[in-house]
Amino acid sequence: MLGSLELFCLAAELESFAAAAKAAGLNPAAVSRSVARLEERLGVRLFVRSTRRIHLTESGRTYFNHCRQALSLMRDAESKLTGEQTAPSGLLRISIASPYGHYRILPLLPKFRVLYPLVQFEVNLSNRNVDFTAEDFDLAIRGRTPPDSSLIARKLEDAELVLVAAPSYLARAGTPASLEELLRHDCVQFVLPSTGQFVPWLFRADGRDVELHTPPSYRCVDDYLGTVTLAREGAGLLQTYRYIVREDLAAGRLRELLPQAGGRSRPFSLIYPNREYTPLRLRALIDFLVRELSDSPAVKTELPS
Repeated sequence: MLGSLELFCLAAELESFAAAAKAAGLNPAAVSRSVARLEERLGVRLFVRSTRRIHLTESGRTYFNHCRQALSLMRDAESKLTGEQTAPSGLLRISIASPYGHYRILPLLPKFRVLYPLVQFEVNLSNRNVDFTAEDFDLAIRGRTPPDSSLIARKLEDAELVLVAAPSYLARAGTPASLEELLRHDCVQFVLPSTGQFVPWLFRADGRDVELHTPPSYRCVDDYLGTVTLAREGAGLLQTYRYIVREDLAAGRLRELLPQAGGRSRPFSLIYPNREYTPLRLRALIDFLVRELSDSPAVKTELPS
């Protein structure tokens, strides 16, 4: 049974019986027969077959998600029971909000693999909330803490916000001198996938926190970095994270506006399932990211030497 499940998952991931057979050291007919027996036992079609590729059916996709999670848990359980896993190893599936991934996390992963070369990554860059159970993610990094109490949230850092615009836009529309003037300017907004709402702009004025809902002349959906491209090309004002536009500000492609009303930030956190057994590779990554990015000293997990 376990061999059939592993071959099924391999074929689903590679979208080919021939590629799965090559990876497993078998002939394609053996893989095809194994999947056919599995379909007969379940009474459903798992794949739509064509001359070149195979695709999961809706039932196949559901079964694949559960099988992949089950196989991962079984491998982790075997490692725990046998005590053979003395160094972090295996695949980590992580989901990261796209801008934070590009600018903060992805540059660190090669450094992590120098320390732990037996760990591999599958990275999903997306601004949507993921379902850990259905999609079998080990870790997510988001700018908001989820309401799900079955998940653990561990803060990484507070990312500073900054208001910017291109010199070309300011030459055309003028430079705002107050928060009130922002409402009369063209503004670039990002639509939150989870709510469909615009992200409010955060400021600090006269010692109090201010939340401003600016009128969107441009709305970006899904790809947050599109807002930065628009601002860089003179579309209008944008509030974004300083880590994204640091080089643009230094090169003069963007200018910081109203710094006296700045200083606000948004937190980013590691989010992962609350399980009795956390794989060694995941504990190693959590400690590494906290050590590299956290605003405060991290509490380390002891790993085998």
